[in-house]
Amino acid sequence: MHNNLLLSAAMAALFLIGGLSSTPELTDTKVAYALTSDAAKAATYAVDASQSSIRWKSKKVGGEHIGIVKMANGQLNVDGNKITGGTFVADMKSMRDVDKGESNPFNERLVNHLKSDDFFSVEKHPTSTFKITSAKPIRSAKAGEPNFMIGGDLTIKGTTLPQTFPAVVTISGDAVQATANFMVNRLDYDIKYRAAIIGTAADKIIDDTFLLDLTIVANKTSI
Repeated sequence: MHNNLLLSAAMAALFLIGGLSSTPELTDTKVAYALTSDAAKAATYAVDASQSSIRWKSKKVGGEHIGIVKMANGQLNVDGNKITGGTFVADMKSMRDVDKGESNPFNERLVNHLKSDDFFSVEKHPTSTFKITSAKPIRSAKAGEPNFMIGGDLTIKGTTLPQTFPAVVTISGDAVQATANFMVNRLDYDIKYRAAIIGTAADKIIDDTFLLDLTIVANKTSI
């Protein structure tokens, strides 16, 4: 009898523990969650600048420009299958325009103008940064669709403002890959064309927003 009571108590305890350890519900969203689960411990992943890229697209009356800014460095913090933080630094001096072909003489004039105080003031602000402040998994994810809602602080030209956007993140063994794109309002960061001759009228032909298209590749550095 005594043994039966002990066995019953043990089974009841196991039942209760099993009931309490069910998977918690993830955040609601209309997009997908497709994260691989083979990362098991907290780790830091260092950004591979050669494999990562930042593409930008800006529009104006009568056309658009597409370019690239190189990633200088960065890291992504992961605990199991959760993103816990990260910081990414862009080298603004590496800014290029590619929509007309990089050998086009117009490109150099355009990029020099973008780097000037009329726009990004690159000599004064040689880097831009993004620091992750939140990363919420997206429920019911389908493969290839965004599986995280990323929140963070974007600093451009010395101004820091919050940004939130969906991202596709894949954590697999010793590597993390992430892609995302979002719009930035240049006026929020004091990116304005201050033409000396025709004044602020020149700024009106440029769209207030521009697109950032990110590809991040990072490799595990510690466990």
